Amino acid sequence: MVVFSKNPVHSVLFLILAFFNAAGLFVLLGAEFVAMILVIVYVGAVAVMFLFVVMMLDINYTELRKGVQDYLPIGLLIGFILLVEMVFIVGGWSMTDGIATTITSATPPANEITNTDAIGRILYTDYVYLFQLAGLILLVAMIGAIVLTHRKRPGVKKQNIGEQVRRRRHEAFEAVDVKPGQGI
Repeated sequence: MVVFSKNPVHSVLFLILAFFNAAGLFVLLGAEFVAMILVIVYVGAVAVMFLFVVMMLDINYTELRKGVQDYLPIGLLIGFILLVEMVFIVGGWSMTDGIATTITSATPPANEITNTDAIGRILYTDYVYLFQLAGLILLVAMIGAIVLTHRKRPGVKKQNIGEQVRRRRHEAFEAVDVKPGQGI
């Protein structure tokens, strides 16, 4: 529904629903911390940012939809190629000998360490550079959203803080003597 919804706001709302579904799956797997982070980061930040950008850009979606039919065969071909690649990956996947001992030897017993502690140890030791790279990507996305929404538009008044600070009381209001029974 995220892809096929005609209204972009509805698409973002369906994306939020998909994030909540993924968080529910993580809860069922026993990874409560990952589920909560998914809800906080993706629903609380990314999806809300998408929603604001979609609502603020004033894009004429009827003009964008005119060219969809031209690119639909190419999109379907790329989707089919990706599906075939996934089938090959899943079909050709197999465990190597001794993988079970390798997996269990690297992790401490489950009763000694919590989910949050295990994720923190892995994230800040083995994958610290990728974690920092993800932070930079989010920073670039945030700057891009700000640049897209703060463009010059005709007819929009901008706030001039210097003028507001310099004004005096006699410039701020005008006393009008209104006689009873008359309008302004």
